[in-house]
Amino acid sequence: MGDDLCFMGAVEALTRFKRRDLSPVEMTQAILARAEATQSSINAYAFLDGARAMDAAREAEARYMEQGAAPRTLEGICVALKDAGSLEGWPTTYGSLTTDPAPRTSTTAENDTMVQAGATLLGSTRTPEFSGALTTHSRAGGVTRNPWNTALTPGGSSGGAAASLAAGAATLAMGSDIGGSIRAPASCCGVVGYKPPKGRNPVTPPFNLDYFCHTGPLARSVADIILMQNAMCGPHPADVTTLRPKLHVTSEIKSLKGLRVAYSMNLGFFEIDPEVAQNTLRALEVFRACGATVEEVSLPWDWSVMDAAKTHLGHIFSSWMAAESRGKADLMCPYTQTWIDIGTASTATDFYGALGVAGRIGQSFAAVMSDYDLFVCPTTAVPAVPAEFDHSRDVLEINGRVVDPVLGWALTVPFNMLSSHPVLSMPSGVAGNNCPTGIQLVARPYHDQQVFDAALAYEAELMVTQGSLQRFSAISI
Repeated sequence: MGDDLCFMGAVEALTRFKRRDLSPVEMTQAILARAEATQSSINAYAFLDGARAMDAAREAEARYMEQGAAPRTLEGICVALKDAGSLEGWPTTYGSLTTDPAPRTSTTAENDTMVQAGATLLGSTRTPEFSGALTTHSRAGGVTRNPWNTALTPGGSSGGAAASLAAGAATLAMGSDIGGSIRAPASCCGVVGYKPPKGRNPVTPPFNLDYFCHTGPLARSVADIILMQNAMCGPHPADVTTLRPKLHVTSEIKSLKGLRVAYSMNLGFFEIDPEVAQNTLRALEVFRACGATVEEVSLPWDWSVMDAAKTHLGHIFSSWMAAESRGKADLMCPYTQTWIDIGTASTATDFYGALGVAGRIGQSFAAVMSDYDLFVCPTTAVPAVPAEFDHSRDVLEINGRVVDPVLGWALTVPFNMLSSHPVLSMPSGVAGNNCPTGIQLVARPYHDQQVFDAALAYEAELMVTQGSLQRFSAISI
């Protein structure tokens, strides 16, 4: 029963809370026990606050028991935050030894949405230093591991978030995504991760002004991610870029008959692992089984896209890293210094050129999408890299070819450049190393519902034909 509660979905739990045949207290106790039991092997959490979580669970239970009380959207649901945003009373370290470990005195906008929704907040999940890697390890936090195969990374930078879900140590999890930091971990851990269109969800300044940067949910099912996304999105006083009116996504499963799906296996220039390609093709057959037409398309993109992305990230993101860690270089991780070096080398002229590249790929992608409703590609080029992989020192090979160790396996990055497109990462299968693989579902700008309609039908068909991926975690306690 404990494991059943740990892997129970949020939608089902809310239904049972309202029926009063399941208590938020009982569910929180089970998930906290799971989080503590898996911490030594998975290391998903940077900070776990069992006392606060149990207090919140008891308050939620009282609300459900009170006649006439109106439970909030996520009342009693166990949510893991990310150690890259603040919650009043909790420390925020960004995975770095250079930060002040004292409890924060304010709550960032994305976390405030969870407070307002009545979530039971468990703790903050591990991230690489300053979210600066697609793996999750740091000098401050050690190595976070993939519950499916602990020799591999859960991805990054929201690696602890995805790992907590795959291990049954949270019901929902908060993520942030500036280059794939929600979608890559979702793919590596066999869960669902959503990068919303820019402005849909609040982001804390100044990164709300950087169009690469998004906050979004991770969950084990599409219905659950819709539930959390609906709680997160909408105008927020701390972020002037949030869109009005608030969008409410529905979770009704609809027919995909007539849906036009385009796909590219490599976006024109990535090396793709054969198992990732095989699982992507199988996933596309699921869409065909749902009645969609599926056609391969070509994109006129090359590695200059990623060079432009690294210039953009270096110019803004790395400048923040440098400011946060100034005078403390001896405490930083080597991969952080790599990003700072990229930023130091970037000029205003380079940044302007990167904006031009983003504009051009937006135009070429719009031309493709004029004939299609949905675009599909792999989320990552390999299932996962080793848990300790460090892009500042290690070599990354795919199909016998050396690729860029920083972003060479992240097909996510171009869609941060195309930030108005909603992108959802869904599981596509499991590789021979017992690590999941994923696909990205991309819709036209601000067509959020289209992505979720496709995902709901895809997931439902998978449940019928292949069974759920959600419980096949390698970790056992």
